[in-house]
Amino acid sequence: MPELPEVEVVKKSLENKLKNLTIKRVIINNNKLRYKIDSKKFNKINGKKIISVQRRSKYLLINLYKDYTILVHLGMTGKFLIIDKNKKYKTSFYYSLKENNTKHDHLTFFFNKKIQLVYNDVRKFGFIKIFPSKEVYKCGHLVVLGPEPLSINFNFDYLNKYIHNKKSKIKNLLMDQKFVAGLGNIYCNEVLFLCKISPTRSVKKINRAEIIMILKSIKKILKEAIFLGGSSIKNFSNAEGQVGNFQQKFNVYGREGLSCRMLKCSGTIKKVYTSNRSSFYCPKCQK
Repeated sequence: MPELPEVEVVKKSLENKLKNLTIKRVIINNNKLRYKIDSKKFNKINGKKIISVQRRSKYLLINLYKDYTILVHLGMTGKFLIIDKNKKYKTSFYYSLKENNTKHDHLTFFFNKKIQLVYNDVRKFGFIKIFPSKEVYKCGHLVVLGPEPLSINFNFDYLNKYIHNKKSKIKNLLMDQKFVAGLGNIYCNEVLFLCKISPTRSVKKINRAEIIMILKSIKKILKEAIFLGGSSIKNFSNAEGQVGNFQQKFNVYGREGLSCRMLKCSGTIKKVYTSNRSSFYCPKCQK
């Protein structure tokens, strides 16, 4: 599933290609995604110009002139494909252009300048909804989200107060979107490695210095991942066809059985499960 850095890269790619274009029509080939597509609402966006593309947590918000916002979640396998004068550009996860199966092209947006935006989703866990722009942040998907991890609101005071008397494991807390929006399994593993904290450690046992380290590590890793274009777990690339490179810097994620990369550590990366999610860590470094 895409996490914050990858969705941020997709957001930038879409805005670069689609901003100021006008939607001529939308063809719905299959309305049965995670939530059924409301074709009547999609009829309302014909003739609307895209003024911006934003990201909130792992959601994309495509804002149209004055009235509406298209809210998108890519789910497990959702991806966008841009067709510009018969040239295709990738913008999303887990595919190459050669693997693009058109039978899973569920929606096609037709713009002026002969540009198309195709939404393809093999497993159909993603969704696309339309909201009045003034109401989108009040919808059930967004209203429950915690602060953005790169925002000033995600700070020591917030974290210190939030974890007070919490009984959960630190990995589970970092994965909780109500606590902080956008973090997922990959980056939580990498953050905890930098902090030398075991993913199974109780939140109650996190001290002040570790809170500061967690905050710094989250911001550092996310910024670096965005700069490097995200993580290409399965051929992810942005609209310019550039492949994400952050996976080359993984210290623990997916490295079960390999040697720890921490200097002077002789440990071996292990995998455990926390709340049915795989966690990778070094038992020598992370306590």
